Amino acid sequence: MKEKVCIVGGGSWGTALAILLGKKGYNLDIWLRNKKQCDDINKYRENVKYLPGIIIPNSIKVINDIQKTIKDKDIIVLAVPSHAVRGTLKHLKKIITKNQIIVNLAKGIENDTLCRISEIVKEELPNIQYAVLSGPSHAEEVAKDIPTAIVAAAEQKQVAQLVQDVFMSPKFRVYTTPDVVGVELGGALKNVIALGAGISDGLGYGDNTKAALINRGIFEIARLGKKMGADQMSFAGLSGIGDLIVTCTSMHSRNRRAGIKIGEGMSMQQAVESIGMVVEGLKTTKSAYELSKKMNIRMPITEEIYQVLYEGKNVKNSVINLMLRDKTHEIQDIVHKNGNTW
Repeated sequence: MKEKVCIVGGGSWGTALAILLGKKGYNLDIWLRNKKQCDDINKYRENVKYLPGIIIPNSIKVINDIQKTIKDKDIIVLAVPSHAVRGTLKHLKKIITKNQIIVNLAKGIENDTLCRISEIVKEELPNIQYAVLSGPSHAEEVAKDIPTAIVAAAEQKQVAQLVQDVFMSPKFRVYTTPDVVGVELGGALKNVIALGAGISDGLGYGDNTKAALINRGIFEIARLGKKMGADQMSFAGLSGIGDLIVTCTSMHSRNRRAGIKIGEGMSMQQAVESIGMVVEGLKTTKSAYELSKKMNIRMPITEEIYQVLYEGKNVKNSVINLMLRDKTHEIQDIVHKNGNTW
């Protein structure tokens, strides 16, 4: 018997996963705040705003009643932007039950509290079971059945395996891991580095520059992750370097596209308006910068991007600062391993 699934939020990623499940034979509801958008999708079987040209199976209903959406569902897929997670959970508090599982898709860190999404869930719904799906996965490609691999992270093994079973298909491979901290940090912080990669492209720099940003970016993400209790190996996986590569190199990436606009001279606000959708990395940059200071971790790329976005620093000066920082070894552990005095 198939689990009963619903999706809260009808952006590109939520819609893409609904289509994936619909093709697997699931009947499911998507909740959307906008009543007209609900009616249009149900009538025309297409999410024109987020996934134009992709047909939505008839087994998927889009409704405007959130209580009806989540009632009696086994799995609630949370597909809202990270800054809307807490408000959405507060709305769900009185109607969600402890037997339901929340599967989070958002990739971000809350600005005011510096909480990861799982921490927000624990604060608002302390008895709920939780998993996060993350990895290199553009919604546009998943909706078109382009082979994709991601990871499901949960503290409870049976929860991760249930999520794996629900979402896995011949075109969508799901791995499991207990490292919720590492998967959430990798998914959130890669958006910051992707902004930097986009800025580099907007400035007219080349592949050498982008490769350096990706490589050194994963190093500073991993440094912060280690301090926060993540498993270092997660950053070598799908939710780490895998997601970082795809977000830094693809024009599907809103963060990269916003970065390009900024590199070409647009303000942060102008870049957001030109994209027309949520750009998670902009808010996450502020959280990541503040986390690095709180945890006393060096994150030079993040710091320069923060200063460009929030302090008006000239982007070319930021590049010079990164290139001319104090000289250091590439990997300190190699130099100092086993008492090596090299």
